[in-house]
Amino acid sequence: MRFLVMNLTRTLNIAVIALFAGCASHTKDATRNAELTPGDPSAPSQVTPVEALAIAHELATHEWRPFSKNILHGKDHAGVLVHTPDAGFQEQPGRPGWWLPGEVNNGIPYKWGGFDGPTLFDTSIANGHAAGDVSSPAKRRADNAAVSAQAAGVDCSGFVSRCLKLPTVHDTAQLPSVCFVLSSAGDLRPGDLLNIPHRHVILCAGWASDDHTWIYFYETGGPPEYWKPGLKQAPLDALIALGYQPLRYRGMATEQRTDGKQVLARAVRSVADVVSQPIVGEP
Repeated sequence: MRFLVMNLTRTLNIAVIALFAGCASHTKDATRNAELTPGDPSAPSQVTPVEALAIAHELATHEWRPFSKNILHGKDHAGVLVHTPDAGFQEQPGRPGWWLPGEVNNGIPYKWGGFDGPTLFDTSIANGHAAGDVSSPAKRRADNAAVSAQAAGVDCSGFVSRCLKLPTVHDTAQLPSVCFVLSSAGDLRPGDLLNIPHRHVILCAGWASDDHTWIYFYETGGPPEYWKPGLKQAPLDALIALGYQPLRYRGMATEQRTDGKQVLARAVRSVADVVSQPIVGEP
């Protein structure tokens, strides 16, 4: 029996790795088999591109079932105004809520100042915390004072910090301190960042076109679904024009080759939202 369990575990592990080891232009397992150079050992964490994108996918697809007790549109116990992005939230034109109480929903909702992984999020929801808290100009002005301890979820920097396996959240102003700037946006690889301090950050997931003019990326707090993480594709030039700076996390392992092979499986890439005219999302 122990032998069968070990074989089953090994098979499942191989299947999970295979999901994130596809190539954009062919099916060769180049990324899985490539030798990786470890990241800077002094970095706060160590992570590989496959691990970073697997975490992003998990946060974007995590299944959870909320109830009416997880809806809050008003002040929490500390007097912080909270608006959960449930389907009844319609106060921001073009940025409606999405999750439905009593049903299984996919994706951890956006929460201003949030840094919750799936386990902590599920525990918070079971304990009756508010499921998410949307951003607003007032929250951006108040910064940390507008973070509710009564809400659960993840914001853009919390999302990226989770994907990098950072032990604590690093906001958009702090992320550059644990990264180095790429000499060119054309050097972006899966697991790299595009960051605007005090504004927004996204996680590069690979090239969406053979000529490297479009990229795949994960983010939360940006269109078309503002209040949940998702995989998207957009023209790189349009993102750079918005002021994004290309960064690589110091603890990110890299391939010894320089082609930056795709690590997203074809089935995952096929559901990426097309954002032809990107804007800067919520921090």
